[in-house]
Amino acid sequence: MRLTILGGGGFRVPLVHQALLVDREPGRVTDLVLYDLDPARLAAIGNVLVRQEAGVADPPKITITTDLGEALLGADFVFSAIRVGGLEGRVTDEQVALEAGVLGQETVGAGGIAYGLRTVPVALDIARRVAELAPEAWLINFTNPAGMVTEAMSPYLGDRVIGICDSPVGLGRRVARALGVDPEAAWFDYAGLNHLGWLRGVRVGGSDHLPRLLDDPEALVSFEEGKLFGADWLRTLGAIPNEYLYYYYFTREAVAAARDAPKSRGAVLTEQQRRFYRAAWREPESALDAWESARIEREATYGAESREAAGAGSRDPYDLTSGGYEKVALALMRAIAHNERTTLILNVRNHTTLSILDSDAVVEVPCVVDAAGPRPVVIEQLPDYAQALVCGVKAVERAVIEAATHGSRTAAVKALAIHPLIDSVTVARRILDGYLAKIPQLAYLRP
Repeated sequence: MRLTILGGGGFRVPLVHQALLVDREPGRVTDLVLYDLDPARLAAIGNVLVRQEAGVADPPKITITTDLGEALLGADFVFSAIRVGGLEGRVTDEQVALEAGVLGQETVGAGGIAYGLRTVPVALDIARRVAELAPEAWLINFTNPAGMVTEAMSPYLGDRVIGICDSPVGLGRRVARALGVDPEAAWFDYAGLNHLGWLRGVRVGGSDHLPRLLDDPEALVSFEEGKLFGADWLRTLGAIPNEYLYYYYFTREAVAAARDAPKSRGAVLTEQQRRFYRAAWREPESALDAWESARIEREATYGAESREAAGAGSRDPYDLTSGGYEKVALALMRAIAHNERTTLILNVRNHTTLSILDSDAVVEVPCVVDAAGPRPVVIEQLPDYAQALVCGVKAVERAVIEAATHGSRTAAVKALAIHPLIDSVTVARRILDGYLAKIPQLAYLRP
């Protein structure tokens, strides 16, 4: 089986490679193609993978290319993990928003809109090329904002584009651990949009165990989301929100924490990755050690601003191990390629799953997956407090897609102005002007 990774010079590619190395089942990936616009980053990641596969019998053959057409031809699966504008773009997203007094997080609010505005045009071109050169391939989208980008690509690829995220996986794993149940045996009743979902049930053997957790104050604050949101708020909701909902439920605290931080998250990651890529270029024999060190640092500092604002302390060592999106991706590939029926939380077209959204809206819900692809399943509809946010943010995503598709500055202003975390049309216009002045990829937006 042939797998192509777009954004093959990206920092998280070794995680996918690790998962491929431990897969010894028949029909596994035998050819891995890494595509990137930056040959230096490709070379650095290539140095990591060479060391990572040392001693492994019959690892996948690796091809490195900067030619998109070459990368797509013959692909059975395509992973899209691109970052348009690089981490420097993320820093700009954060700075411009914070200067206007609103959140600049890369997938939530103004920062997510800016990221989407420069990413969706590139994603649309990729979708067209995949449809032309690899029409039988399945595209698995890692690129953020994952739900928005997946929806933008779906008119060209239909249900053959699937978005994945490791956030629901981590949430389910942490809740299962707090409950003392096996996550592999549990059905997680989770629904919403990417980075905007709620865990409403944990079903094992026909019983829902989540009420037991909500009734146990000590267990409820034993994991990251409990520390972030607090036991009282979780009991009020009757659900466990995705960690990114902290930005909606504690907006003032999140903005204050971002302003008080010595460096933005984007700036921290930029420094971390510059150190890693320099080390991987200069000392190829130490590339794997440099990558692992940077990975641990990245995981340890993930969500640091929110945790500090909430008084949640450091991350649990349990959460620093890998096993997130790369394992979801591998399970998804095997389910489709070999009809190995499984259940995964994915970003897919809604069809009739959530009644508040139309059939083409991409939602994040549990899906039963087999050779026919994913089929979304939801146990209950969203509660009222969740419906309002989901509908509002979906309208924002669609305004971004409209702006990117038609080059409409008006639609871009609309996306910013209607976002729940931006409280003024005047501020929305100011933010867009700031992005237009600093992000060259937005030059396509016309007045």
